[in-house]
Amino acid sequence: MPSNTNDKIANPKTRWNWDFIKYSKYFYSFSILVTVIGIISLLVFQLNYGVDFRSGSNVDISAKQLSKAQIQEVLNEAGLGQRDMVITPGSQQSSVRFSDVLTEADQSKLQAAVTSKLGKDASTEINTVDTEIAKELERNALIAVLVASLGIIIYVTIRFEWRFAVAAIIALLHDAFMVIAIFSIFHLEVNLTFIIALLTIVGYSINDTVVIFDRVRENMRFAKVKTRQDLHAVVNKSISQTMTRSINTVFTVFIASVALLIFGSEAIRMFSLAMVIGLLFGAYSSIFIASPLWFLLKGKNVNTSKKPAKATN
Repeated sequence: MPSNTNDKIANPKTRWNWDFIKYSKYFYSFSILVTVIGIISLLVFQLNYGVDFRSGSNVDISAKQLSKAQIQEVLNEAGLGQRDMVITPGSQQSSVRFSDVLTEADQSKLQAAVTSKLGKDASTEINTVDTEIAKELERNALIAVLVASLGIIIYVTIRFEWRFAVAAIIALLHDAFMVIAIFSIFHLEVNLTFIIALLTIVGYSINDTVVIFDRVRENMRFAKVKTRQDLHAVVNKSISQTMTRSINTVFTVFIASVALLIFGSEAIRMFSLAMVIGLLFGAYSSIFIASPLWFLLKGKNVNTSKKPAKATN
């Protein structure tokens, strides 16, 4: 009885009989297309940095549903209506982002105008970032992502081998860039919570990738890999065996992220959206990018045979 259980653990049943490696070129093409569009968007439009990453003042107005016209009236009364700014109305909280820093006198006038136009129940919260702090935050955010990536490379190299590490880091950078590209294309605001989301996505992405790689390594121990077709079969089998687990893991976190996106406050809206996008790309890259990349790297050291080997289920 114990031996049967161990056999099931060592050789789980394959439920997804699909040739992931064969169709990987289509997924590479899709990723390359989005990457090119993202690069063009970044060069032309750049990122829509929030007040966290560029100097200026961000004003949050807590009040009932406000229209853009009502907010403009408040700003006109405070003498700020002609400033360079972006107005974002909301159901419970609206925001105004000024490209320059509001002085204490400006802030006092604005708070008085809010009380005068919207009533005593309305309140304001003003956050200001100067140029030096904005540059430092941007630099530290980049360093955080690079340090996390370097740590993952070292970990995967020690636990597996360098080919696994290369494939994992390419998939990881792919996921991070996909989120950045989507935010650039649709001109969504990038703030500190966006960076937190990126680091979280990196963690979930590498987790899914390592699970598949661990299955590949285990199957390689028992498989007699003599040709690329043998290696092809092993990688397909490994992905198939972990597919259900990967989908279930990502789906549970995805549901939580969608709930935060729908019911969460404006302050975490961009964080939730980045998480939703990143989780989808993270699951996609672990299955369709990382594993096929490892196959390409490993396959260079394996002979080619015309007769394909059959994968054992």
